Amino acid sequence: MTKKHIREQLALWTDTTKVVNVASVPQRSPFRYPGGKTWLIPRIRQWLVSIPKPKYFIEPFAGGAIVGLTVAFEKYAEHVILVERDEQVASVWRTIIDDKSGAEWLANQIVQFQLTSESAKEFLSKKTRSIRQKAFQTIVQNRISHGGILAPGAGVLKHGENGKGVLSRWYPETLKKRILNIASVKDQISFLQGDGIEIIHKHKNDINSVFFIDPPYTASTKKAGARLYKYHMLDHEKLFEEVSSVKGDFLMTYDDADEVRSLARNFRFETRTIAMNNTHHATMNELLIGRDLRWLGTER
Repeated sequence: MTKKHIREQLALWTDTTKVVNVASVPQRSPFRYPGGKTWLIPRIRQWLVSIPKPKYFIEPFAGGAIVGLTVAFEKYAEHVILVERDEQVASVWRTIIDDKSGAEWLANQIVQFQLTSESAKEFLSKKTRSIRQKAFQTIVQNRISHGGILAPGAGVLKHGENGKGVLSRWYPETLKKRILNIASVKDQISFLQGDGIEIIHKHKNDINSVFFIDPPYTASTKKAGARLYKYHMLDHEKLFEEVSSVKGDFLMTYDDADEVRSLARNFRFETRTIAMNNTHHATMNELLIGRDLRWLGTER
């Protein structure tokens, strides 16, 4: 990291109203993911350097897993545990992390695939017979759908960037590089397909585990969770209750909604708003929740 980047990072750390330029953050994930947290990476680094290096960094709702991947690549924890319930997303992580030669297979399939609207439609209509095939289909669907949405009913890019249509977000060599890079550190990562709350419960008494909790659902009835995620239903009160009893540290991120603030108050958590850009490039506030957020500096 250059001196200029360090100065920019320090400035961000003391100003929670400043929006992070995501182009300055290494892109680790092969996914385009609604609600992705690339913009939060400088805050994640700030949080993790403020506490003792944990044995386990657990991301119970991993999704595109940009946070967990960054922690693994930059060695902020001894080991990273990614958890995801969605079968499609899980198939990708199982192929890259758990399958001995899966990453190489998936990377090669991507660079060899001749993507057009017709070939994508035909390919996605096929029934998958293996985790590998499901993973490949998932990557194709993710890259050609509006906003990377995998939920039923998601539309496919028609015009896209500069009229490129389905090719707008299809970068085969880049995807190959990202997948193979993840495979190079997969000994530092474990993947579990399952329920995030159950994983928190299982590890809550381990003081050497920290949790980054970013549920891909919303506690506000005004938001469009059902449109974005297959598993959009979540017992938020149960989640907060489990988190309140973890022995290690945690950081949660949510939409800034009255319902969420109420839950945080009920469990005596601290909250801070952080500026971010949404997918339409409008500046919005995301809510960070923790037991102690003094590492964020003086609130403005």
